[in-house]
Amino acid sequence: MPRYRTIEDLDVAGKRVLCRVDFNVPVKDGKVTDATRIERAMPTIEALSKAGAKILLLSHFGRPKGKVDPSLSLEPVAKALSKTLGGPVDFVEDCIGDPVRVAIKKMLDGDVAVLENTRFHRGEEANDRAFAEALAEHGDFYVNDAFSAAHRAHASTEGLAHLLPSAAGKAMEKELDYLKASLSEPERPMMAVVGGAKVSTKIELLLNLIGKADILAVGGGMANTFMFAKGQSVGKSLCEPDLADTARDIMGQAASKGCDIVLPTDVVVAKEFKENADREVKMADAVGADDMILDLGPETVNLLAEKIATAKTLVWNGPLGAFETKPFDTATVEAARYAARRVQEAGLVAVAGGGDTVAALNHAQVAGDFTYVSTAGGAFLEWLEGKTLPGVAALEQP
Repeated sequence: MPRYRTIEDLDVAGKRVLCRVDFNVPVKDGKVTDATRIERAMPTIEALSKAGAKILLLSHFGRPKGKVDPSLSLEPVAKALSKTLGGPVDFVEDCIGDPVRVAIKKMLDGDVAVLENTRFHRGEEANDRAFAEALAEHGDFYVNDAFSAAHRAHASTEGLAHLLPSAAGKAMEKELDYLKASLSEPERPMMAVVGGAKVSTKIELLLNLIGKADILAVGGGMANTFMFAKGQSVGKSLCEPDLADTARDIMGQAASKGCDIVLPTDVVVAKEFKENADREVKMADAVGADDMILDLGPETVNLLAEKIATAKTLVWNGPLGAFETKPFDTATVEAARYAARRVQEAGLVAVAGGGDTVAALNHAQVAGDFTYVSTAGGAFLEWLEGKTLPGVAALEQP
């Protein structure tokens, strides 16, 4: 895996550091309602502050489409950061030009300022060189700590890295280390669990994983398409019949690459999709015409546990059933709790990510027990698909 400079490689004392973070956090009535991303940036901010840098934080927020939109200002985020840091944080009403120059003149070594939403400028999403240069004018160094925005080649995520000496922040470094441990250089056997509603959204991911994983377990609505492709009835279940050939191709490629694909052997079905609906367990090849498959059955969950027990590395993306609606959360919760136990008791390296995945692991109350849970939705998925992330590639050292 390529080498990245880290904060420790930079001499930032008395220097201006443009630090790209992801402060695209939920805000309601002018207050941040979930500070997870702010907290993840703290180790980088604190390390730079301790080293005596003047820290200028860059972030996008929402989709203002290159225009100033007061409802998408980062000012509330600056206030939330001040609380988290336990000290003053300056808010600067633009990310380029005189407002930034004036703010820097007032800053002491170790001070922190949040610059206004980078997406208030059209040049940000266009990765416009002139805009990147206008940002770079205010920095001596560039630190990227926003893995979750690394799949976008924007001025503040990619362009800046070519204009200033650059390094990965601590959260970025941690994410890259765990992705390397789980996907690039995993301890084997390596197992991937992929769930979610549709095969169509995860074709590239599945094709990449069958070349890397020793075991690939498929759950959620997407498993129905694989069952259909095998000639099994899936009744009224969510299914993509037009992707049956793709599913068969994936199974064929997996067989040729020595990847063991695990599909449901039994399922939980109901006649209607609602909380606590009447349900029954059926073998995967005995689903009725009016049945809806809403979760994996107990035999399949036991099989997953047996496979997880053999693995040294686990990558998890997507829920195994309709986990938002009880009791169709059972398979996801039980398998996730078993994986978490293997992390604690057997040293399993378990890395998970993707929006629904984080919600599912939080629901199972095990997000804190996995080795690493990535909050980077799109970037995490693109990494699993084997794609190059522009914001990461720009940090690579020759």
